[in-house]
Amino acid sequence: MARFFVVGAHIFRVASVRQGDYDSAMTDFIDFQTFKRPAKPNNWLVAPDGFADAALPDESSPVFDRTPAALFEDIMQMVAARSDWKITASDPAAGRISFIAVTKLLRFKDDIDILVLPVAGHDHQSTLVVYSRSRVGYSDLGTNGKRVNALLSALAMP
Repeated sequence: MARFFVVGAHIFRVASVRQGDYDSAMTDFIDFQTFKRPAKPNNWLVAPDGFADAALPDESSPVFDRTPAALFEDIMQMVAARSDWKITASDPAAGRISFIAVTKLLRFKDDIDILVLPVAGHDHQSTLVVYSRSRVGYSDLGTNGKRVNALLSALAMP
């Protein structure tokens, strides 16, 4: 059974999805240096300059004045504190985090992958790669970009 939702002047049709299919989470970490993004505008990528050029990042990632381990821990705490985000995988040694974010209005599940990186020559600085993407649909109405930028803004606060 299909459901219809109205958001502003847009009407969305959501086809039935089996619960098991909808809840499945990605379990393998992305190889950011070789992957290619889909052509659909329902994803957002932030990466350091020169790191994931084949994927055409939407923005360059900022540099944080804390170690990669500290940045990783800050991200883990931030994700764990949100009831609409659920960690699906993490590897502190590799600086990898994957989680699911559930959208507020339509309850869509989006997948987010993060890779925390050291800044070469600066032991107490780090940066990251963040890739957020929708599981369903063609457009996300900017949801993934807003989510990534909100995460980066929160991390930039002292």
